[in-house]
Amino acid sequence: MLRRIVLSAVILATAYLVAGCNTIAGLGEDITGSARSVQRAL
Repeated sequence: MLRRIVLSAVILATAYLVAGCNTIAGLGEDITGSARSVQRAL
């Protein structure tokens, strides 16, 4: 359980960093892609 929480936190943190480096237009796509990655990981 703790492992999943840590993994999710790392993925979300990475998603925020990636989204911060992109334009607003690409932000929604980055978050959607990250959400899919989280679902696959879990």
